[in-house]
Amino acid sequence: MVEKQPIVNELIDLVKMQERVWVRGGGSKPSLSANGGEIQFDLRRLSGLIEYDPGEYTFTAWAGTPIKEIAAVLAEHQQYLPFDPLFIEEGSTLGGTIVANTAGSGRYRYGGVRDFLIGIQFVDGRGELIRGGGKVVKNASGFDLPKFFVGSLGRYGVLVETTWKVFPQPFDYANIQVTYLSAADLQQASFALATSPLEMDVQDWMPQDDRWVLDIRMGGLPDVIPSRLERLTQFLNDHSQPVDFLIGRGPEETAKWRDQNSCRWQPNDTILVKIPLNPQKLTELETIIDRYPRRYTAAGNTAWVAVDTLDHLPRQLDAVGLTGLVLRGDQLDEPIIGRRKGMPLAQRVKRALDPNGVFGEV
Repeated sequence: MVEKQPIVNELIDLVKMQERVWVRGGGSKPSLSANGGEIQFDLRRLSGLIEYDPGEYTFTAWAGTPIKEIAAVLAEHQQYLPFDPLFIEEGSTLGGTIVANTAGSGRYRYGGVRDFLIGIQFVDGRGELIRGGGKVVKNASGFDLPKFFVGSLGRYGVLVETTWKVFPQPFDYANIQVTYLSAADLQQASFALATSPLEMDVQDWMPQDDRWVLDIRMGGLPDVIPSRLERLTQFLNDHSQPVDFLIGRGPEETAKWRDQNSCRWQPNDTILVKIPLNPQKLTELETIIDRYPRRYTAAGNTAWVAVDTLDHLPRQLDAVGLTGLVLRGDQLDEPIIGRRKGMPLAQRVKRALDPNGVFGEV
């Protein structure tokens, strides 16, 4: 492992000397990495695996490490980060995934970024190096600082080191696309599945022409998957009104989900917006975005929308009580649009960790 402490010390000095410090990672989410104007510190200089214990299912790496490099090391031991970090092929880093909270389709079964991040080391707004969490899964000591950094957009401090737990990776996968006549029919099926004993890794929703597709992925042992697919198909026939089933396996299935978690369905020259929501809000959101390409992950708990313009969306989201995060497209002074939530707590954490606003405002 290359010694990185001189780079960390350089970062500390930079924070102490500058009124504002902006950080760039892999550049996979340009609307965030370019926020604030001139980039003053390239986090990719802090890259590499620090410690990995396959037997304990944990690893520690510098925050600027590309997830693609980590995924390759984990795969050698049949392990992975099951929340499907986004934009791996585009160069996303561990730190960028944390501060943007970009979990993909796998979040449905296993939880998101905050469920796998167990420890961090960061430089706060005073230039102090602080550690939060730990390097073991069962760690209950101290204030749970790592959770506050998930989705923070780097405004509490600069991450330098991260520790994660990982899971065994399934040996095989299958994908089943179930077509419905309406979003209501799809939701009926999805809610029925939520109370069933059937296990699914992924449950995405997407409009397709004038119909809706329930996109399910399951992983497991190759000789068991066919019977699981049969039970799933039978359950959906018994508890909903499907129009069609399409089953996929093998390399094409793997490529499909790789493309999904790179958001390659997003048309060129559009603006990608992430919108967390309660599935009950889908009808309201659809009235706003129904003319745009879009996907819903985690059984309708997150919408990903590719819009042509932001002229009206911030006001429309605010009207229905939703918040959006602009990930790709327009470079904004404030990438959070719509209704801002949790501000009192965010401001208290900000005052504690960055009282002078070195990393911008919350």
